[in-house]
Order: sequence, then structure tokens, then C-alpha cells
Amino acid sequence: MDYRTLGRSGCAVSTLTLGTMTFGSETDEAGSHAQLDAFVEAGGNLVDTADVYTSGISEEIIGRWLAQASPDVRDRVVLATKGRFPMGEDVNDVGLSRRHLERALEDSLRRLGVERIDLYQVHSWDPVTPLAETLDTLDGFVRAGKVRYVGLSNYTGWQVQKVMATSRERRLQAPVTLQPQYNLLTRELEWEVVPSCLDAGLGLLPWSPLAGGWLTGKYSQEQRPTGATRLGEDPERGMEAYDRRSSSQRTWDVVDALREVAEARGVPMAQVALAWLVDRPAVTSVILGARTLEQLSGNLAAAGLHLDEAEVNRLDSASDPGAGEYPYGELALQQRDRSLSAES
Repeated sequence: MDYRTLGRSGCAVSTLTLGTMTFGSETDEAGSHAQLDAFVEAGGNLVDTADVYTSGISEEIIGRWLAQASPDVRDRVVLATKGRFPMGEDVNDVGLSRRHLERALEDSLRRLGVERIDLYQVHSWDPVTPLAETLDTLDGFVRAGKVRYVGLSNYTGWQVQKVMATSRERRLQAPVTLQPQYNLLTRELEWEVVPSCLDAGLGLLPWSPLAGGWLTGKYSQEQRPTGATRLGEDPERGMEAYDRRSSSQRTWDVVDALREVAEARGVPMAQVALAWLVDRPAVTSVILGARTLEQLSGNLAAAGLHLDEAEVNRLDSASDPGAGEYPYGELALQQRDRSLSAES
């Protein structure tokens, strides 16, 4: 397992993170504990959850595992959770207000059975709460010793820049990470979100690195999902999204390129997709979400796998989402022309 720091912090984390959104829903407690054991045994140390995952049950499962783990294991685990989304019916049981976040943090600490969270992330932008209120609250968590680092999740490029500027202006604890959706089929954040994070020194913690199973090779252009897949077992879960993605030729071009690289390497497609993502600019750690121990073990085998330049170029070319004409396409050409002129 390789390790990197959380953004510009000094905290080292594994380049593969255990995501726990399935805990308590698709994965029972025994299976969840087995995943946690296997992850730590493989050298992983960053465990990511959220209060909203199975309405708090994911955090409770992790808390019971931590309670029975050895002191050495508890000390090695870097624990991350999130707050923002509804956890009740009251009008104040949602958002990034001081009132909601204080309650959300205390509830997460209780469910996890810990005195402090290593990385506390705001789960999404809140258009209602003043940003200063949210950042003041997070800064207070750190000063009180209840949180070590703070992070963002699902923020756009301009939102990242606004957060960092406000943090500097008010001399508050600044976020060290951003957790976005990022994979070979979802690369549009490279237009502005990734540059914003590189400029701000934030480390990326990508979720959905396998695009909901698309990058494992389990879907075929000739046949709709059947059998032991999420869509095969529950067609109502997201067949509309499946049809939208499957109708794009780019999707199948990416799958074909991924299969070619994987077959040449002699490894599963999922491992190649993870290796490509781990080595993207600004990425600190990639979040693995698995229903079963077998799935997790297969993905953990990607640890230490690095693609060569030709393999990366093949995948980059197939997965290029295109930037259109303006603003991204035209401005990128202008920047490229200037870069070439400077080199010459």
C-alpha cells in the first residue's frame, strides 16, 4: 500500500480508502466488520463514512468494530465522516448551519464511539447558510479538539475558491481535502474543480471510482443488465441512468480501452481503472465501496499498481469528454499555444 498526505496536512493516509456507504444496507454487520479487518490488514488506514449513510447505522457499525479492535488498530485508523444532509424531520435537521453541524458532529462522535474525528467533511454546499457561519463552526470544532482536519465534498470549482479565500480572510482552519465523483467516465471536473484544488492545495478523495460497476466490465453493449448486478437484481434502481450512459458510444470506447489494457496486464479491469485514478493530479486517496469482501479484496489488489505512459495515454484518449468550443475548449487551446511558445 502506498501513502500520501491529506492535502497540505502532515497526516499520511493510504492511497486506497474504505468507503462504507453499503454498511447496514447492502452489507450486514458481520460482512462490514470483515471488510474493515481485511482493509486494515492490507495496510489501509483511511475509513470514510457519513451520518446519512443508512441513517447513522454505518457509523454505529464502525463504532462497534473500533470498540473491539486492538489499541494498535484503533490508533492507526484515520477516521473520516460527513455532515450536511437531513437526519430528521425538523427544519433545522439539515444544512451547514452552526445549529445543525454542532448536533451532527456530536451525534457522529457518539455513534462512532470516539472523542474526535480525524477528517470532518461538509457533505455538499449549502446555499442558505452564510459561508462564514459554516467555516467559523468548523474552526471551532478543531479548536475544541473534536476534529483534527476539515474537508469538503461535492463542491464546484468556484465554491472551493470561495471557501479558501474566506478561510484566509478570517484566519480560520482551511479544508485539506475535497471528495468528488471522479472516474474514467466522469472527468468533467478536470475543467475547473481539479485546477481549483491544485491551486488551493486540496487533496482529492474520489468516490465512485468504478462508475457504479461500469468500469468492471460487467455490462455489455449487446445485453441489458441481468443476474447478480445491482441493476440486474433491481431494475428500478437506476435503469434510466443506465440507458443514458449506455447510449453514448464514448462509454463503450472507454470500456473497450480498459479491457485492452487489463488483458495486456493480466489483471481485472477494475484494478486498471483504480490505478489510472490513483495517479491523477491532486488525488490523495481513492474511495472503494464494496458490497462483499470478495469485491473489496479484488479492488485492494490494485494497491501499488501503476500504469505506464502508453497505457495512460490510451485511457486518456478514450475517456476524453471533450471540452466543446467555449469556454473550456477555446481557452485550453489558447493556454496550450502559449505553453508551446514558452517551451520553444
